[in-house]
Amino acid sequence: MIDRLLFKIKGSRHIMIRLVGLYVLQAFLILGQGLSLAALLTGLWQGHTLLSQVYWLIGFIVCYLLRHGLTEVGNGWLDRYSSVAAQNFRQQLLKKVFELGPVIVQREGTGNMVTLALDGIKEVENYIQLIYSKVISMMIIPVLLLIACFWLDWISGVVMLLVYPLIVLFMIILGYAAKAKADRQFAAFQVLSNHFIDSLRGIDTLKYFGLSKRYSQSIYRSSEQFRKSTMSVIKVAMLSTFALDFFTTLAIAVLAVFLGLRLINGHLLLFPALAILILAPEYFLPIRNFASDYHATLNGKNSFHAVLKILNMPLPKKPAIKLHQWSDNDQLTFDDVKFTYPHEGSELANLNLTVKGYQKIGIIGMSGAGKTTLINLLSGFLAPTTGKINIQDQEVATLDINSWQKQILYIPQTPYIFADTLKNNIAFYTPDVSEDKIKEAIHVVGLDDLVAELPQGLSTMIGSGHRALSGGQAQRIALARAFLDPSRKVMIFDEPTAHLDIETELELKKRMIPLMENRLVFFATHRLHWMKQMDHILVLKNGKLIEQGTYQQLLDKQGYFVELLNQTKGKEITHG
Repeated sequence: MIDRLLFKIKGSRHIMIRLVGLYVLQAFLILGQGLSLAALLTGLWQGHTLLSQVYWLIGFIVCYLLRHGLTEVGNGWLDRYSSVAAQNFRQQLLKKVFELGPVIVQREGTGNMVTLALDGIKEVENYIQLIYSKVISMMIIPVLLLIACFWLDWISGVVMLLVYPLIVLFMIILGYAAKAKADRQFAAFQVLSNHFIDSLRGIDTLKYFGLSKRYSQSIYRSSEQFRKSTMSVIKVAMLSTFALDFFTTLAIAVLAVFLGLRLINGHLLLFPALAILILAPEYFLPIRNFASDYHATLNGKNSFHAVLKILNMPLPKKPAIKLHQWSDNDQLTFDDVKFTYPHEGSELANLNLTVKGYQKIGIIGMSGAGKTTLINLLSGFLAPTTGKINIQDQEVATLDINSWQKQILYIPQTPYIFADTLKNNIAFYTPDVSEDKIKEAIHVVGLDDLVAELPQGLSTMIGSGHRALSGGQAQRIALARAFLDPSRKVMIFDEPTAHLDIETELELKKRMIPLMENRLVFFATHRLHWMKQMDHILVLKNGKLIEQGTYQQLLDKQGYFVELLNQTKGKEITHG
């Protein structure tokens, strides 16, 4: 029931030593508190005045205050340690996800990764805080109290010793039942998280095809499954807590009756009988606290193992080669490259492609044709299953090469806007750039109107929780970043205008085309009016590159490209 991996976290040895010392001291204070109270009551029972017993009263108050003071000190230590440990886990998790690339997000699910990095790490923090305090107190306090009870009355000590394992056994049985249900609840939560994020992403498409109401039933079923699994866990938790409280209370009651009978028969004095009766609840309290909080930590344990699973994943092997900056004389070749997703079965196969120098390459196809997979292969986020890649006359297994990725400017459908000033967002790739250059970039991409309406101009905070931006404005910021970094000669666009209206897209198009000059550009889109500006076009269908060539060559061929044009005729292809 206790996770050993928890005690291998950085700094765990130090905090454990401090907590052991604290709980040993606290155990002696509990003994002092119990013995002082027993002595005070015994003295009063024997007819002594309260004034004559004031030393026992002061002793009880001092022990009581110090005991609870130490509890606050220990909680403070654990708060700080668990907070630092959780922050380290979050940093390691985000770093690992970044190193593994989009493949890990595709495999685990976007919703699952987001909830793991946010709520999951918070649950891990709570798990660390509770388990350390409960486990160490359970290992120390009952042992010292039992020794004291043996010293006071060995028969009562034997009774307490025999009862304790029975309660532990009962707790283990119920704990395993709760763990099984909590595992199912965690799995249902992962499904619900992924389902919810996927639904948000595809809400426009679902509404367009009139499927939003039908799909809402799927979300309802997922949420109902999670609700039922949660209620099942709560039922077991309440039942086990009630049962454990009942048995510990019953054990204390039996001990009290046993002590009372021995006291009446004259086999035991009042002081040891009272002391044992006062210490008995304290003897069972750590295991009761551990059992009740165990259910609260089950999600934290699941999240902890989910984080460790990702942290322990091996990193893909990067080719130990160095590439120079892409020039007009360089060449990139894909020879019969194939990539297959392990769980989904979809693939990109028979990819033969040669790219030379600076040119604009359009990548088109219907949804699911393999555009994003090809973009991820070109970016180095995915490694081919089979096939050969040759770049700058060097054969490599993957484009996951530092010197290649440092040359790339990547502009996705929705560029990330940091919670920072407009100036810092634009200067993301080039933090040392001058303000004059930033203003020039703003003018080139058409952000002058936005800056004019911002209350603090370039110093205005934007992003999450601050000034909201439209999709077109976010794309312009991404373009301004690209404008400020001319050293990066490879640009990759992944459906950059998918969520924009056609008027905004055409306005952006005028700004984007000049930025593509003297660069190698890969432009994946389903809006075909861009293809007239491309030097070479790749046409994908069902995971295969079925056509490639210039715009005019593909028109003359009268193949799948023309079929796509005819399907979209009268829509966006009439523009530009």
